[in-house]
Amino acid sequence: MAKIFLICGKICSGKTYYAKELKEKHNAVILSTDETTYALTGNEQGDSYDSFAKKINLYLMKKAAEIAKAGANVILDWGFWTRSDRKNISDFLRETGVGYEWHYMDICDEQWNKNIQARNKKIMEGKGGSDFYVDEGLKEKVLSMFEIPSREEIDVWYDTSCTKNLMEKN
Repeated sequence: MAKIFLICGKICSGKTYYAKELKEKHNAVILSTDETTYALTGNEQGDSYDSFAKKINLYLMKKAAEIAKAGANVILDWGFWTRSDRKNISDFLRETGVGYEWHYMDICDEQWNKNIQARNKKIMEGKGGSDFYVDEGLKEKVLSMFEIPSREEIDVWYDTSCTKNLMEKN
């Protein structure tokens, strides 16, 4: 039976790169908030991004369940920054009878900052695609909102810490 892979992690933690690996491994469809907003607005939604993204995520959540019920694996690549976001989608998927698996991108601050610098450089060179430039304001927003999941919430903890790089299954 098809399942939904939910990728949790801060902006620039490697979620999209990891989603592409999962896509190949599990023959899955990736549904991404960033790709969708870029396709619809060219990332020009400004201050309305948060409310726009919530609407997109609600749509993608329902579409993911529909696709999985039709027999295809789906990857949701949008961060799931808060416990309530993770609980809400888990409850929804359980109620709809769709199997799912949580993956968390655990990244140390040193690597996170390197990833941000690399992303911003790509964007400045015009090679950023649907990526957002991460300025200090966005970085602070992420730090203020992101709630690290508990081990009990996560099925696969992908550790990108500065001392090791491994994947472990709970």
